[in-house]
Formats: sequence, C-alpha cells, structure tokens
Amino acid sequence: MVVGACSQWPEAPRAAFQTRGNLNMQLRKMMLVLTALGAMSGLMAGCGDDSTSPGACTSNDECGESEICHPTAQVCVQTCNSGSDCPSTAKTCAPLGGTSTTSICQCSTDVLCNGGTDSESTGLVCSNLDNVCVTACTSDTECTGDRTCNVSTGQCEEGDTGPASCTGEGLSTCAYGQICSSGTCSAPPAPTCQNYKDFPNKADLGTTGPIIYKVGFVNATTDTAFCPANLPKRLRIRINAYSNTPFPDTSTELSRFFYVQTDGGRLNASISRSEGNYIVTGANRSNAEIIVNLCVAATSTTNSAGFYFSDGNFVCHQSNYQ
Repeated sequence: MVVGACSQWPEAPRAAFQTRGNLNMQLRKMMLVLTALGAMSGLMAGCGDDSTSPGACTSNDECGESEICHPTAQVCVQTCNSGSDCPSTAKTCAPLGGTSTTSICQCSTDVLCNGGTDSESTGLVCSNLDNVCVTACTSDTECTGDRTCNVSTGQCEEGDTGPASCTGEGLSTCAYGQICSSGTCSAPPAPTCQNYKDFPNKADLGTTGPIIYKVGFVNATTDTAFCPANLPKRLRIRINAYSNTPFPDTSTELSRFFYVQTDGGRLNASISRSEGNYIVTGANRSNAEIIVNLCVAATSTTNSAGFYFSDGNFVCHQSNYQ
C-alpha cells in the first residue's frame, strides 16, 4: 500500500512544473519578440536620418553648435575661421555677406557637393545664389522667398526680374561670379574648346575664386632668348581677372593660375617678370591684368589655349597670327 500510494503522489507536482515551464517558455518568447521589435524600430528611425542632409531650417536653434541657419538658402551651414574648418564638399571660408560678420563654409561645384568625382550621387547642387550645398529643386515650392526652380539645373533662381544692368567691365555692380558684358550682368561664356572638353580636373572650377572676364591676343614674335630653339615663337596673351581676395604684389607670388593645353593637360601659366606683364589695380587689389607667355613652333599660325584660376571659371582663347 505504501509503495502504491507513493507512486501516485508525483502526478500533481509534475503537472505544476510543466505549467510553470510552459509559462516561462512563453515569457522568454515574448521577450525575444519585444527585443526584435525594439531593434527594428531603431533601424527604422536610423533610416530616416539621411533625409535631413543638408539640414533644412528656419532658425539657428535647429542647427548644430558650430552651424547657423543660412538666411536665404534655409539650410544649416558650417561656420568657420579658415578653410581648414570646412568639409571637402564646401572648402571655401568666406563672409556670409550683408550686415553679418560671420564667415561660413561655401561650396564651388555640384560635383564636390555630391561627394567628389568618385560619388554617384547627383541629388545636391551648389547654389548659384548662396554658394552652399542644397538639395536640387524640382518645383517652385521647394525654393525660398520669391525664387523659382530651374528644373533643368535643379537651381533655385531669383524671380524673373530680368538681368541686372551694369557699366564698365569685370565685376562692376554684378553678383560675384558674373561679369559685366554690354551693360548687362551675365555668367561668363561657357567654354567649348577642346582644351576644356579634355580637361580632367573640372572639379577644380567654380564661381568663388578669381574670375577671368577678358582675354586678348597681344602679339607673336620669334624670341629664342625666352623660348627654346624647337619652339622659338613667343605668344603673348592678356588675361584680365577680378577677385574677392587681394591679388599678390608680384607675379611670382601668384598661385593656382593655370594654362590648359589642347589635350587637357595643365601647366602653371608662364608670366614674365619684366615690367608691364603683371598689373594689379583696385582699392583692395581686386583686379589684375596678366600677360601670359606661350612658346610654339616656328611654323605655328594658330593656337587654342585654356586658362583658369582654382575655384574660378574656365576660359577658352583662340589666337591667330603670322
């Protein structure tokens, strides 16, 4: 009887243990599900972060500690004291303008805004009006103020008020990057020469560096004292440019000024040290007249050349001579 009775007692405890075991199993499963859902929600939140770059804003409070909200582009931009404070997408440290004394990192090309030549991104443009990287627009509603969207370029442009009038040449009263041509402010002529087509460093160009506004042929003479015997003919070409930073006192101090050959290769532009080949004028040394020298074959009667300053425009010039 004792043995038989003992054989019946474990049934109730065994059932209780099974019930508690099932409950623990269900709790563990529920915790795993909740953990997985939490991880997924974190990933989903992270996926939305990219849509805020470049960061849209309406006040400085919406930007980072070293950023401000650009008053017209309405995107957060990095403040700076020098170019070393700026990212590779916007390498120039320049004053914001207007009454502000703050300097910001400014862009120069669409290519750099999108991460450079190795990037496949094309969603950003360097604003022609504000010189900051912004999302390319697709409609007028994406532009601030009375600006309108040029859907072919993705640029927000000023309202249709017609081109600004100006007098003289160079910068005159035009926006930086434009030139005064026939009494009207306009962009410099687009380069079409072979020198530009084969030029591989187009990311070096922009609208924030020195702007070349006039190129002219001076003369062609045989000059073996200046040129090598196999290229005895010396061409002299006049370049006029303006800059928002002072040109140096002497031509030997001039840097980042290049001559581009027909195959797209570039060389430092050759400037004679003799008097009259480098003339700087303007209250802030803002204008320069530079005579560039090229050496060509004795039988040469025509020459195609390209010129540019880093972060400036590219100009083509065709010389014809005897």
